[in-house]
This record gives sequence, structure tokens and C-alpha cells, in this order.
Amino acid sequence: MTTPFPFVAAAVLTAEQLNSITNLPISAKTASYTLIAGDAGKRIEMTNASATTITVDTGIFSTGDSVFIYNAGSGVCTVTAGTATVDTASSLALAQFGGGTLVFQSASAATFFSSGPPAIPSTIEYLVIAGGGGGGDTVGGVSFGAGGGAGGYRNSVAGESQGGLGVLDTPFSTSSGVTYTITVGNGGPNSTSGSDSSIAGSNISTITSTGGGRGGGNLGAVASGGSGGGGLGPSGAGGAGTANQGFVGGTGSGTSGAGGGGAGVAGTLSGGNGLSSSISGSATTRAGGGGGGAAVTGGAGGSGGGGAGGVANGTAGTVNTGGGGGGANFGAAGGKGVVILRQPKNSKGPSTLTGATISSDATYTIFTFNDSGTIGWTQ
Repeated sequence: MTTPFPFVAAAVLTAEQLNSITNLPISAKTASYTLIAGDAGKRIEMTNASATTITVDTGIFSTGDSVFIYNAGSGVCTVTAGTATVDTASSLALAQFGGGTLVFQSASAATFFSSGPPAIPSTIEYLVIAGGGGGGDTVGGVSFGAGGGAGGYRNSVAGESQGGLGVLDTPFSTSSGVTYTITVGNGGPNSTSGSDSSIAGSNISTITSTGGGRGGGNLGAVASGGSGGGGLGPSGAGGAGTANQGFVGGTGSGTSGAGGGGAGVAGTLSGGNGLSSSISGSATTRAGGGGGGAAVTGGAGGSGGGGAGGVANGTAGTVNTGGGGGGANFGAAGGKGVVILRQPKNSKGPSTLTGATISSDATYTIFTFNDSGTIGWTQ
């Protein structure tokens, strides 16, 4: 029975029509659709195997109007603000069998109240830092060991900086049922480059940060890396950094080994400074280069985990920052890397998660991988 809705003046309803008022009229759509005034009080049902949108414009509805939206199709249907404002405490991306009610506070503003489970996040922001390079040893009592370079620094958080001050990465797209493998690279021991960190999954190109280059020394020549290791004196060049990950190591001077490059600046005698990110909920600087060794006092480690250089022993890079190790008579190890992911709090949480510590702020749920692990979402 069709209910004559919306009602008009002087309309006469039968008992059957009155009883059917509790049944919302269905308006089935097979393609993306823009709501019209006649949709007030109806149920818009989307039936499409591909992604669709339902667009909400201003000046169409009045205060108090409501529209129920339901996605019966296997493709995600996204309620999209056109010229109107649409707020929600859940998600506007409706997976199959998801739905909710759009309620208008005015002709230009509505709130969507979800009546189903939240959708998995469509994209994930990340910070991927590789292990820092180890500092080098003194060569023949003539040139002190150089500092290790910071681990490569890749970042997709809008408004922040990329390693090497390059082009910011784009958050990766998720697919239901895919398990993403998180690899956290170790810092390099004395005179050894750090190991790579990465995010890998069947629907994305692997996101890899390159291990920091080792500092020059008795056990090996300077190496390139995410950020390059420092060069030996009297004038040895530093190792190169990787584009969009880090900077070159410093050039050695006299008997001093140079500092390794950092994510934010090239090395000098001191290690290059790292970069700050608030992905974990508060501003934290990571991926500083290791300081170079010298006859009197070594160079300082770069801010963000780089170890200081010294005369006898260098200082290790800070664990889980990707900091380079300090150079000296005996160089120190680089710091282990870290991988941090975050998703909006109103999105569905992961169905698979190993190796991560979970935290949150007002907007995001945060997954910090200090060790390798896995993560995945299933709708």
C-alpha cells in the first residue's frame, strides 16, 4: 500500500494508509545520487557493486526533515556534503548493510546518525622510520670514527615534514581482508648500516624506509642510506641520503670524523637534526644523525635520537627513533626504527593486530610498532 506522503491539506487517508505510515517508502538507486526535497521521510536504498555517493545540498530540506539511507550494495556508499554541511560521530562511508538517518537542523546543516557498525578506515596515515646506522671506529689512531646516519624517515601526515624535506607521502588505502606486514628495522651495530623498515600488503606498493648509512671508520668505508653516514678526516665526504627520506652525512675535517645526516638537515661534526611529528598524539622529534668522533670532544648527536660522538666511545642512537650511533675510537650502535599508524576514532578497528601498542587522542586511534607485527581490517 502506498502512503500519500508528504501529506497535503484536506487529504483523507484510509485505515490501511494510516497503518502503513510506519513503513518508510523505499526509493531504490543504482547509481550515485543527489537528494531532492521529495526524499524527506523516505528510505534511500543504494544497490550497486561499485562505490557510490549520496550528495546533500543546501536549500533542499527544512529543519526537522529526515532521510533514512541504507546501502544494500557491495560497493561502499559515501554520504557526501555538497553545498550543505554534514556532521557525524560515526562514519559517512557506508559498507554493505550499513545505514543511518540524516536529520536536518536547518536548510544547510544536517547530522548523520549511524544505525550500523562503523566502516573500516579508507586510508591510514603513517610514519615509517628505519634503523639508524652505527658509528665508525678510529682509523689507525689518525682519524676518529664518524657518526652513523639516521634511518630513513617517511611521513604521510598532512602539514608535517618529510625526510630530506621532500614531497610528503600519501596515506595508504586499505582493503577489507588484507593483512599488512609491518617490519621495524634494527639499528646497525658498530660500523654497520641500519636495517630497513616497511609496510607491505597485497593491495599497496611496499612503503620502505632505508636503513641509515654507517659512519666511516676502521671497519668499513662510509655508507649511503636513508640519511648518509659521516665521512672521515681529513676531508672524506659523507654518504648520500635517500630522496624523500634524509640528508647527506657531513664531511670529515682534520682528525675528526663528521656527524651523520639526519632526517631534517645534513651532518656537520654534530649529527644532523631529526624531524618532529605529532602522529602519536604529541610532538616528538626522531631520526637524528650520530655525532662524529674527535680528539678533544665529539660532536653532539642530532636532535631526535642521534648518539653523541666521543674520544673513547660513542653514544648509541636512541631506540625506536632511528637515530644514528656516535663515532669515536669505538663507534656505537644506531637506534632501532619505528612504524606508527593512525586511523580516525570513528572508523572500525583492526580485526588483526600483532606487535603494536594502542593509544589514542581526541581524534585518532594510534598503533605504535616498536617491533615487527601485522595489522588488518575486515568489514
